[in-house]
Amino acid sequence: MEKQEKKTETKRSGAQPKDEAKASTKVVEAGKKLKEDLDKLIDEIDDVLEENAEEFIKNYVQKGGE
Repeated sequence: MEKQEKKTETKRSGAQPKDEAKASTKVVEAGKKLKEDLDKLIDEIDDVLEENAEEFIKNYVQKGGE
């Protein structure tokens, strides 16, 4: 009998109310947008480093050595 009760409890806890499902969809969409924004930022940084890598390194070393 105890095993049957555990199975029932698992089914109940595994089900998500509709509000939670909608919220998780919003979270996923927000996560995708954030990922896209971060990818754009990284691309911009990469472009700057391609153009000014030597200057960037000199400034970094100077600041790090202070």
